[in-house]
Amino acid sequence: MCSVGLRGQSGSLSEFFAGADSFFASYVDQGMVNYSDPGIRKDLVPLGDFIADFDYRTLGGDTAKAYLINAYNLMVVKEVLDEFPIASVLKVYGFFDRQTNPLGGKEVTLDGLEKDILLTQFPDPRIHFALSCASLGCPRLLERAYLPQTLGGQLDDQTRTALSDSAFLHYDPENERLHLSRIFDWYAEDFGGSRDEVLAFVNRYRGEEVPQSVSFSYYAYDWALNLPGGALDATNVSRYVVSSTIPAGEVEVKWFNNLYSQQTTPSSQNGEVRESYFTSILSAVYGVSSTFNVGFDLRYRRVSVHDAPASPFKVFSLEDATGGRAVVSTLGPKIRWAPHPRWTNFSVQSALWIPLRDDLTDSPWIDWDGPSWFTQVFNDFDIGSKYALFAELDFFIEDMGKKEEGRLNRFSTPVTGIFSYFPTSKSTIYTLVNFSPYWAPELDYFFQPGLGAKYQITSRWEVELLYTYFTNSFLVEAQGRALTLNLGIRYSSW
Repeated sequence: MCSVGLRGQSGSLSEFFAGADSFFASYVDQGMVNYSDPGIRKDLVPLGDFIADFDYRTLGGDTAKAYLINAYNLMVVKEVLDEFPIASVLKVYGFFDRQTNPLGGKEVTLDGLEKDILLTQFPDPRIHFALSCASLGCPRLLERAYLPQTLGGQLDDQTRTALSDSAFLHYDPENERLHLSRIFDWYAEDFGGSRDEVLAFVNRYRGEEVPQSVSFSYYAYDWALNLPGGALDATNVSRYVVSSTIPAGEVEVKWFNNLYSQQTTPSSQNGEVRESYFTSILSAVYGVSSTFNVGFDLRYRRVSVHDAPASPFKVFSLEDATGGRAVVSTLGPKIRWAPHPRWTNFSVQSALWIPLRDDLTDSPWIDWDGPSWFTQVFNDFDIGSKYALFAELDFFIEDMGKKEEGRLNRFSTPVTGIFSYFPTSKSTIYTLVNFSPYWAPELDYFFQPGLGAKYQITSRWEVELLYTYFTNSFLVEAQGRALTLNLGIRYSSW
């Protein structure tokens, strides 16, 4: 523990630097922060009070630079403590660009302090290796405060330490590839902008020079909290949260494949018939901001009708089918929006699926000839570190258009609940229940329970398998049976 004694506005700047130095020495060990130490909150209070009141605009040169770096790192610790225990700062909505802290009489975000004040006043790329983002993907937090009289040497040392860390930068001479932290991608302009200037900066601080012929690639950023030695059970730190918007400037691509198959006995036939529908959806989303994403859905569909018994997988060959076809059926723009700053996993997604053909309802039916509007409202709730509950309510209008032109305008409100268990940091097992009423003069519905699993192959790639049993009023009356088999693959750039 440390003892920090400042007198608010009357406290001297030298006392602040001494107090900050003592604070970091007490609670930072090899770049990790002991957020669970019982004394950390009490010792942070006088430092935070000083930062709130002191007019940093009266400072200049290395004194101002060192002061603002320390202020930033202390604000990061405070924001984590305000939400602790958390497994990642990504669990806190707007950690960098929405949450504010007092600085010299004004409220600022961490992004505002870093980009609009610190890097604007001091365009020094070494600062990126001094600032903490409370994550394992960041350069390690220094165990001392940055001091005006030693600042240049401290920044040089921090930069060399980061660029010598294989988890932050790794040169593969055999393949002539340089693997870099995403910091060099996100802040490329600060390092000169061009590839050659970034490489020149790297070589300036590395013991081993990297040749000009190398190609660049970037590590996936590790957003797990910078805790010492697994002090917090963080099993689901890196799990993908369906209901979250994706970060600004990032991309998410999903390829989801659904095989629906039913076996019934139509009144017009003597034997049973198997109808199978395969839908492959390619979805892409881009983060315009941390609260607003844009993207599209592209749907490919196949249908087959066979005399039973027949395998559902015959839909892929249409062999011996009494009817069948395959088309790229719809393309739809979509948006995803997080409307509430404190509901970190709550968002609304809306897509308008536009048909690409005008014969989709011909026999055999494969899709609607009119556009469909699909709006999803969802939220995800952590239940400790091993479980989560996902809830979704949809508003779905299919085959929109004029009734005299044959459009159905079918309206439904599907409701979905998913209970997930995380046996390891990379795997998920879940159970699903989905019910959808169709609001028409004759009320119809479908219901499907299911069991699924996900596995995170790497930090960027995830695979998902899902099986569901499916029923509706038609299947009940026809004494039929149906199922779905699903395979999903997801890529995320962050």
